[in-house]
Amino acid sequence: MIDITKIDFSKNFGLVPAIVIDNSTGQVLMLGFMNQEALSKTIDTKLVTFYSRTRKTLWTKGESSKNFLHLVDIKTDCDNDTILIFAKPDGPTCHLGNYSCFGLERSNTKFLEYLYELIKDRKKNLPEGSYTTELFKSGINRIVQKVGEEAIETIIAVKNDNREEIINEVSDLIYHLLVMLSEKNIELNVIIKNLEERHTKKTN
Repeated sequence: MIDITKIDFSKNFGLVPAIVIDNSTGQVLMLGFMNQEALSKTIDTKLVTFYSRTRKTLWTKGESSKNFLHLVDIKTDCDNDTILIFAKPDGPTCHLGNYSCFGLERSNTKFLEYLYELIKDRKKNLPEGSYTTELFKSGINRIVQKVGEEAIETIIAVKNDNREEIINEVSDLIYHLLVMLSEKNIELNVIIKNLEERHTKKTN
């Protein structure tokens, strides 16, 4: 996790800013402040706890609303005076009932990164009973065959103008493309970077 003794609590009267982001989406949920006691309690209980500057006491996010923030990980900035909290929210973070205190809407695009990491783990460990494991054991020819099949089925769904079929077939196609990338040891961020570079060239 982190070494609390390395965090500099001296700059802001014993407090450090704590930025909370959704571990699943990467989006900013809220900003609070922690003293050393609040940070220790957060680590011990796995529930994000802050220090209230108005009430001069600790408070655990969700203790009233039950919309707790479950701790996943903690990082510090380069000066060790700001904390980045990765958390899993039980519900809306904002007291107004919004997903984020900054008015952001929940986005699940980061799930692709999670899915790709899971696929790579399947390739490494080959757990029994996994369809992904079966694909990797079958080899690249079977994998590219599935990519081709799903591409054709996607085209057919589009031609049939069936929204539900399009969504399902595109999902299957993306999944099998990720398996193919993993088999060829190409990271997802390499593809994203390539798309970004192409976009930059076209817009410049």
